[in-house]
Amino acid sequence: MNTTVKNWYIVGVMDGRQLIGEVLYATVQHDQTFRFFEGDYVTTSRIVSMDIGAQQVITSSHSQYQLIGKGKKAIIDLDDFELLRHGFSPEQIRTLNSSSPLLAH
Repeated sequence: MNTTVKNWYIVGVMDGRQLIGEVLYATVQHDQTFRFFEGDYVTTSRIVSMDIGAQQVITSSHSQYQLIGKGKKAIIDLDDFELLRHGFSPEQIRTLNSSSPLLAH
């Protein structure tokens, strides 16, 4: 595998009720491609092949990821995808969306 990751999520990206696709969001443990440092987060391109039993994911950009440990599933709205790409975890995005908006006085 090219990149080994931990603390991973399979994230479904939704546009309303329509599933656009799934991506992997995770923390890099080791990267043979030298694109990432240990501890970096990664949000992948769309997942095209996934074998949870073998703990492997392949993305549309042909990147291969080895999943370490148990992961989680999450769903985010397409409007929040840029937050995911900028390093916010699905749990942080959920917290941001559930907090009350600031009111102008």
